[in-house]
Amino acid sequence: MTPSRLPTFAAASLAGALVAFALPPWGWWPLALVGITLFVRVMSTLTESSSRTRFAVGFFFAASWFAPGMGWMWFLTAPGYVIAVVLFSAFHGLASVLGTRTKFPLVGLVLAHTLAETLRMSFPFGGVPLASLAIASASSPLAELSRLGGPLFITLVVWILGAIVATSTRASWLRNGVIVLSLVAALLAFTHMGPHAHDLGESKRVAAVQGGGPQGTLAINTNPRDVVERHLAATRSIDSTDLDMVIWPENVIDVDDFYSSIEREEIAAEASRLSAPFVVGITEDVDRKYFTNAQVVVNVDGTLADRYDKVRRVPFGEFVPLRGLLESLGAPVDRIPRDAKAGDTPASLRVGDTTAGVVISWEVFFSGRANEGIERDATFIINPTNGSSYTGTILQSQQIASSRLRAIEQDRWLVQVSPTGFSAFIEPNGTVHDRTGVSEQRVIVRDIPLRGGRTLYSRLGDLPLITIVVAILLALIYSARKTRP
Repeated sequence: MTPSRLPTFAAASLAGALVAFALPPWGWWPLALVGITLFVRVMSTLTESSSRTRFAVGFFFAASWFAPGMGWMWFLTAPGYVIAVVLFSAFHGLASVLGTRTKFPLVGLVLAHTLAETLRMSFPFGGVPLASLAIASASSPLAELSRLGGPLFITLVVWILGAIVATSTRASWLRNGVIVLSLVAALLAFTHMGPHAHDLGESKRVAAVQGGGPQGTLAINTNPRDVVERHLAATRSIDSTDLDMVIWPENVIDVDDFYSSIEREEIAAEASRLSAPFVVGITEDVDRKYFTNAQVVVNVDGTLADRYDKVRRVPFGEFVPLRGLLESLGAPVDRIPRDAKAGDTPASLRVGDTTAGVVISWEVFFSGRANEGIERDATFIINPTNGSSYTGTILQSQQIASSRLRAIEQDRWLVQVSPTGFSAFIEPNGTVHDRTGVSEQRVIVRDIPLRGGRTLYSRLGDLPLITIVVAILLALIYSARKTRP
């Protein structure tokens, strides 16, 4: 980095930091647009610079975005956090080079950085779709666009708006401002005119149980029975029998075999007392190498009904990628002595006389998991989660934001329930109700209107948008190559 480039790198780093602080838990969402605008302005001054410089500027921008925005990962795996920030920043470094090699560099930057985020959401080890522009926009008017095109469409629109603002001059700022407002208004109008879900004229009274307890604790350092006792105590405080179901969080029951356990008998007794089925998160042993993470339905008579085993597992949280190689290199993997075994069933549960979509914890960050339940006629969505092992609230608050996006995308009510927070009910428009505090013991109850039908995004998914972005970017690269002397 030469002294003459210091202001450029400083501006790029500031742009990335602005995007980071648009994310929850800080949540100043307008900063995302300001950050993208500043970064595009910086890149527009580098048209004659070397590829190495453009890569470095894109890298510094993304590193300043991801380092704070993905801080939760440090407490999961410090080496993994460093590798992830470097790798994902490199994606945006490459996008900065690729985008400026097109016939129209401004358009190329928008498309290339959108594809960088697309790659980050799926690679490596299934991707890490947190700290995204969509999550930063979950409390903004742009969140409504997820019903039209999902999180990648929000990402693309934020980049487009930033590029338009970045090209504004003293003479054109008014015109460009009108263009931005008109574009947003047109997209929102189209979103509201597009396919929606509809009320089925029926509701379910749902109780979500948060047992409380300390934050920042690992399963290997915790007595599993303590977690069960807290949730039983919270459940026994419910004195109403006017419930349709009771939901416990992810893996609050850790036993060898749930059916033969005392915990099933205790839950059966509560189900009988409240005259309502329970949806509970369990962890069971498979063998010395594997365990399962599932959500099961316990009927009023104590029998077991439907079951869903988590499909999307947390890398270095529920399984260790390349475990054999890491062990041979002496890397510490003892925090996760066994891997979770991935499920293979659809993301839905039959609870009483209705079907619920279910995304267990990490799965809520992947829009396709929620959509899988809707494809099977789910009338609302459940997100049982467990963020108790993470210090701070970066991940938990970004999960609430992701739950808001999933509710909007599918036009369904969503119930998020966690042992130590946050738990909440979320409307189809993204409004959050009854959000609990961290470590609080609390039961939240609400009537959930059941809904049917599907949105445009639910029917189309991400593939059409990705295909269009890739096709246009390749066409711009090809045109530049043909016209280059």
